[in-house]
Amino acid sequence: MRIPTGIEGFDELVQGGFLADRVYVLSGPPGSGKTTFGVQFLAAGASKGQVGLYVTLLECPQNIINDMSNYEMNVTSLIKMQKLLFADLGPRMEYGYMDELSEFVTPEYNVGKTSAESEAPSPAMVFKEIAAYVSEYDVKRLVIDSISAIRFTSSDFSLQEKEMSRFIRNLKNLGCTTVILSEMTDPTAYSTEQFAAHGVIFMHNFLYDKSMTRAIQVIKMRGTRHDCNMRSVDFTNAGLKIGGYIE
Repeated sequence: MRIPTGIEGFDELVQGGFLADRVYVLSGPPGSGKTTFGVQFLAAGASKGQVGLYVTLLECPQNIINDMSNYEMNVTSLIKMQKLLFADLGPRMEYGYMDELSEFVTPEYNVGKTSAESEAPSPAMVFKEIAAYVSEYDVKRLVIDSISAIRFTSSDFSLQEKEMSRFIRNLKNLGCTTVILSEMTDPTAYSTEQFAAHGVIFMHNFLYDKSMTRAIQVIKMRGTRHDCNMRSVDFTNAGLKIGGYIE
């Protein structure tokens, strides 16, 4: 079954959308549109009754909500209906504070309490919290922002690779379609999560013909015929819109 992403012009590149219950990695530099893509994907599902969960490991949920409310995604209404959820699993925040909507995002957008926690979460900690939320709220779409903020329990690179592969493998068993955001500054340096995921999408932000240009590129999409060329990305009132080839 295909899951429409809600990103105008994107689904045509991947045979109608993502395959359900799979894990996809969206990589790109700052300002390329990763957060907008993630929230737009969740909002599209939430508007059809599919609960979406945005897990942030870096940014305060309040800031993301404020920024995304500038788009015509009905973020405010979807939050109030508990179809769009935000959970902060980053440092200095409590892991379990999303138990009730009123405790983490009120109609006035007051985010929940903070704690003295200063350690970045490990893959196991993140997965444990996500799994609980998926089960309790019947989450069907999941965005994790970002994989770069997860703390490994070992400094050994080979063990880090195994730990990340295990994390991705467990995400695949959650029964929801997952998009993992990751920072990328070198598009030729591939990471463990990109190899382990079902699909990999690159967002680009570069100087082209004397102006800054945003683009998107589908690098990998298992079980899907896809266009792998760079296409333009525009920010519209409704969110991202994918355009034509960049020559």
